[in-house]
Amino acid sequence: MKYLIAGLGNPGPEYELTRHNIGFLVLDRLADREGIAFTTGRYADRAEFKYKGRQITLIKPNTYMNLSGKAINYWLQELKVPKENLLVVTDDLALPFGKLRMRAKGSAAGHNGLTNIEQLTGGQEYARLRCGIGSDYAKGRQVDYVLGTFPQEQLDGLLPVLDKASDMIMGFCTIGIARTMSQFND
Repeated sequence: MKYLIAGLGNPGPEYELTRHNIGFLVLDRLADREGIAFTTGRYADRAEFKYKGRQITLIKPNTYMNLSGKAINYWLQELKVPKENLLVVTDDLALPFGKLRMRAKGSAAGHNGLTNIEQLTGGQEYARLRCGIGSDYAKGRQVDYVLGTFPQEQLDGLLPVLDKASDMIMGFCTIGIARTMSQFND
């Protein structure tokens, strides 16, 4: 069985520790745990590993957040991964920092990366792991907030969040989305 796990973010060192890049951070942590490295491929940095008979491909689109669907659609087709085995890891303003929530489908809720994925893959029927980044920003400052770096106290608490998100990804690939949601969703 093949799985495609797409962490959303923006490429480049200036975005590395921004809230919007939590999808990249989760995949970097999972790759570290699995002892694998990303290589640059078409539209994305990619890493692969096998676990319990499953082929798991991690991608970090290098198309920038708002065009994430281009990379995801390409790799779904290239690897012949069924859409039900796609999991998108993304930031979420509606959840407090550190909260993780997996869903089998859902709306883009104003997230431009998710909107582009819906447009290019044909709808909202894909799983997502939403990583809470909070919403502590002044009116009209949302872009500055999501593209801002985590404050030190959140950076200090980030590793357990990345580990739990990695565990949820592995659950998605092994025990399925329903059991993973039941076991991990707050």
